[in-house]
Amino acid sequence: MKKISRGKTWVEVSSSALRHNLVALQKIVAPSASMAVLKSNAYGHGLHEAASIVAPLVDWMVVDSLDEARELRAQGLKGKVLIIGYIPPESVPDLVKLRCSAVAYSKEMLSAIRRVKAKPGSFRLHLKIETGTTRQGLEGSELVAFARAAATIPSVAIEGVYTHFANIEDTLDPSYAKEQLARFNRECDRLKKAGFDSLIRHSAASAAALMYPETRFDAARLGIAMYGHWPSREARIAIQKMYPSLTLQPVLTWKTLIAQVKDVAKGTPVSYGLTERVTRASRIAVLPVGYWDGYDRGLSSIGRVLIRGHVCKVIGRVCMNMMMVDVTDVPGARSGDEVVLIGSQKKSLVSAEQMAESLGTIQYEVLTRINPRTPRIIVH
Repeated sequence: MKKISRGKTWVEVSSSALRHNLVALQKIVAPSASMAVLKSNAYGHGLHEAASIVAPLVDWMVVDSLDEARELRAQGLKGKVLIIGYIPPESVPDLVKLRCSAVAYSKEMLSAIRRVKAKPGSFRLHLKIETGTTRQGLEGSELVAFARAAATIPSVAIEGVYTHFANIEDTLDPSYAKEQLARFNRECDRLKKAGFDSLIRHSAASAAALMYPETRFDAARLGIAMYGHWPSREARIAIQKMYPSLTLQPVLTWKTLIAQVKDVAKGTPVSYGLTERVTRASRIAVLPVGYWDGYDRGLSSIGRVLIRGHVCKVIGRVCMNMMMVDVTDVPGARSGDEVVLIGSQKKSLVSAEQMAESLGTIQYEVLTRINPRTPRIIVH
């Protein structure tokens, strides 16, 4: 196997943690099939790396785009792949070449499929039902007619039907989710009465799959929890009450190195805009990472990193390719020292959740914004 150079910043992907999380989740959602959600560069963990670990363990791999599906096939993976994102009409023929299933909800897609000469059943479609997220999907009033129209195309096989919940992880109030679930059940019943009675039904992502067993149906889409993160603080409270023994291990650790250490006098300004001056004689470490790499500029003067087990504060503005941290209280800190941007070091932790809270966002965004060009390295 080709050795990957870690460069000046890199992401370590723990294969043991990923397997641990996946197996633990599969035990809970069984007998429902498991769908590993690998979209958005596997939530920032690296599509190639994550897929190589989970592909032998799951029933489906779920991606957002044809490009992601191509990567999986180029990797030699032959398992079932479901594309849940938009597919431009001119790219529809690639579904046959890649042997992938795809979401369907538009007349334009059906028109594009009709124009392709393909064997019966070549296009395997999952109908997306709009139940209350006001996003992608078919309204209930058009669902059966759409299914019938799709079924008249010889090259189409309607394989599945699914929906997505709008308000599961952000609340402990299940009322809206229950309304969506009721709509989904009604529409599935209508499809069954119309003769579409052998479809794979799926509605649950991580939070729903763990909190509401009735949402699992035939398959569960395992995303953020598979990567070792609770969907939200509220979801964690509910899930740990239901499954006290469930532990999730963060799969990703983001690292860099100290590029330079310099001593500066009290009152010295640091970085662009002179937004922060040191309040004492200080030692400043320059890190070769910035917002281009995915370290958010919003963490200027408030971010934290780990060096030699110490928590170190970001000083001044995060730059495009560099940032500075205070290592005054880190004995022996020097150029070449390993720095943890997300993850643990000795007994200290800087989590994606902590970073997200500082930014007023969610850990999903923090993880997926790590630059895809940053090397992902599997560790065991």
